[in-house]
Amino acid sequence: MPSTLPILRQRRDRRQRARRSAEGRLQRAGLGLGSILGVLLALAILAAAVAYADLTRDLPPVEMLPILLNPQDGLLLQPTRLYDRSGRRLLLAFAPQDGPRGYIPYDQIPSSLVDATLALADPGFWEHPGYVLDGWQDPGLHPTLAQRLVSDLLLWDEAPSTRRAIRERLLAAQLTARYGREQALEWYLNSAGYGRYAYGVEQAAQFYLGKSAADLNLSESTLLAAVSQAPALNPLDAPAAAEERRQAALETMLAQGMIPEIPPMAAPVITASASGDMAGIAPAFTSLALAQLGGVFDRDRIARGGLVIRTTLDLDLQTQAACLVQAWTLQLSGGTGDPACEAALPPLPSGLALLDLSAGALILDPVSGQALAAVGETRNGQETAALTTHPAGSLWTPFIYLSGFTRGLSPASLGWDIPGSTLNLGGEYQGPVRLRTALANDYLPPAARLLEQVGLDNVRRTVESFGSSLPQDYSLLTGDLTLLEAAQAYGVLAAGGVMNGQALSDTAFQPVTALEVTATDHAAWLDWETPQTRLVVSSQLAYLMNHVLGDEAARWPSLGHPNLLEIGRPAGAKLGQTGDGLDAWAVGYTPRRVVAVWLGGGQEAFPAALAAGLWRGLMQAAVQGQPIEGWQMPPGVSLLEVCDPSGLLPTEACPNVVNEVFLDGNAPTQADTLYQAFEINRETGFLATVFTPPELVEARVYMVVPPEAEGWAESVGLARPPSAYDSIQAPPPEPLVHITTPALFAQVGGRVEVHGTAAGDGFAWYRLEYGQGLNPQDWVQIGEDTRQAVSEGLLGTWDTTALDGLYALRLLLVRTDLRVERAVILVTVGE
Repeated sequence: MPSTLPILRQRRDRRQRARRSAEGRLQRAGLGLGSILGVLLALAILAAAVAYADLTRDLPPVEMLPILLNPQDGLLLQPTRLYDRSGRRLLLAFAPQDGPRGYIPYDQIPSSLVDATLALADPGFWEHPGYVLDGWQDPGLHPTLAQRLVSDLLLWDEAPSTRRAIRERLLAAQLTARYGREQALEWYLNSAGYGRYAYGVEQAAQFYLGKSAADLNLSESTLLAAVSQAPALNPLDAPAAAEERRQAALETMLAQGMIPEIPPMAAPVITASASGDMAGIAPAFTSLALAQLGGVFDRDRIARGGLVIRTTLDLDLQTQAACLVQAWTLQLSGGTGDPACEAALPPLPSGLALLDLSAGALILDPVSGQALAAVGETRNGQETAALTTHPAGSLWTPFIYLSGFTRGLSPASLGWDIPGSTLNLGGEYQGPVRLRTALANDYLPPAARLLEQVGLDNVRRTVESFGSSLPQDYSLLTGDLTLLEAAQAYGVLAAGGVMNGQALSDTAFQPVTALEVTATDHAAWLDWETPQTRLVVSSQLAYLMNHVLGDEAARWPSLGHPNLLEIGRPAGAKLGQTGDGLDAWAVGYTPRRVVAVWLGGGQEAFPAALAAGLWRGLMQAAVQGQPIEGWQMPPGVSLLEVCDPSGLLPTEACPNVVNEVFLDGNAPTQADTLYQAFEINRETGFLATVFTPPELVEARVYMVVPPEAEGWAESVGLARPPSAYDSIQAPPPEPLVHITTPALFAQVGGRVEVHGTAAGDGFAWYRLEYGQGLNPQDWVQIGEDTRQAVSEGLLGTWDTTALDGLYALRLLLVRTDLRVERAVILVTVGE
């Protein structure tokens, strides 16, 4: 029996080897896991570093705050000011009173104001490190004073986002750690908004209460603290709400233990006047400028201060424009007062009833893309800041015609101004007109037919390229637009097809109202001195439109001569009116000025010429001192004589030949068919035939209208060509000049032998001819002239293979004394 000792030793060795193998595997696993954890930790640290670097990239330094709010020369202690284009004449200061804003240091701030402000805005101010994490998911929430300060002054140009919310908290922590809580509170109180452009508690106290912030009592402190949380609910604009919020502030302070009780106290005495005009000079223009700049900069940042804005306003022109609009509305309403304007206005039409209307105007330089003046809606001589949208009426029709011109039509193309689904504003219809005439006189039926022909989508794209838009369900006389949109669109034509201005966004390109924006330390924020340029239509198409809209004679049928759109220099102009007659426009331009006028807002219809009268006065003021210039014909445009109104090549029957402009390649090649000459038997009034005695035949010219114009032609008593022919009575054959075969009214076909006689004394030669119809106007010779007399023989052979219908066959005999004798028969060619 073998010993058990070796067996035990083998078992022990196996256990040891297994233990060492397990320990090795465990060590290797531990090392692997440690490596993985190390890599993950490194990646986490790297990711955190990248995230932090992204959060702090371009982070504004908190050291900017002393520069902005330094009591001696802080940038924000100067209100933002708007100046005219010269940069010398002030239009508006964002402050209740112009001048540096007051600054009050912390040690002079009443404790009641500190407590009231903290109770409403940041109850945990003395405990937190300048920020709280609560609400970080809401970018619009700023729960601490330090965060508000950072948001308003350092991060104002960043869009709300979670990233911005975290950056705001980082900066708030830096602000508090660097400068302390008291300094943060001091800066907040000296920069907070209190309504009515009052920034900083010292300016607010002086404005609303007529005293320094250092002298505020508890009642006044709670009032201003409440206003700082909702500046629109201030004592002037919302006195009841402001008082209610003051009382609520006292209760909040009581609830937070800041006051032991609410003592009896009177409401603060408000010394400011609610009637104060904050609009400044040129209220509509400044409102337009601020709205435009508000698309580039935060509007609150503009109002907060420290900026100098040089606008495009020509203050002298603005003054004249405002005066003229005020004077015109006063005249219309029969109001009293004489603004004594430098420029003159035309007299009102005689017999015009008094009208209570509003008027607005805008003047634009189309070359620089700059608005030079804007007069808000003015009624009875009182201007407002409003430049709202109004019904466009027929002001968009030129862009319908332009869409047609881009598709091969021209100002010479024929349009029909006849009754139908679209009615003319005046109720009268002119029948056939060139598109030039239709556009210049605002005849609507041709525009409606053209809109249907070119398609609404194409017209919409045209209008959008000019900076405006049409409603989805647009039809003539629908849609709204502003004075700026109208001036911009017509300004493109004035500038030869080019739009000048600035790209305010990816989709908005507009004329500008500001030239530059700088900070009070002269740092440049914006420079629009040099315009951007966009080509909208070719110079050739723009010239066609300018040639039509500047054609004074073309407007005479509706406006007479002279009229209010004639200003002694080349000018394109267009009147527009709504179907109900309650709104009217006059937009006109020279190469360097565009004037847009709107008139409306009343209860009674009025003539569009009233808008033209105001436009005339404004345009005369706008072009004063400027050289007289027009638009030169560009290459690619040609002049050609055409028949009016068909626009086709003239014929002898055309009663009126005019010069028209065409794009190269679009000139007509066909002769006019609207006017046609007819041979009439003057005794019977019927159409002459080949058998009508020549001495009774006379040529008369008639307008030949299409079937859709028959009703109009009848309504105006238009002479119509007769439809019946003379009775056919063939004269007896002449013995020496006659056709024997084929016989009269014979049916013929193929090659026809013509027999007869062409002879007699003094015979020179004869000819056979044929023409279509009872009284052909055109004759085709058969064969050659024959100089051999024929007596009852073959005169010639007529090939009728390609002919069909009624034809006249004529034998002409010429004698040596040049007398001409004829013989004619009628035959039917074909089966």
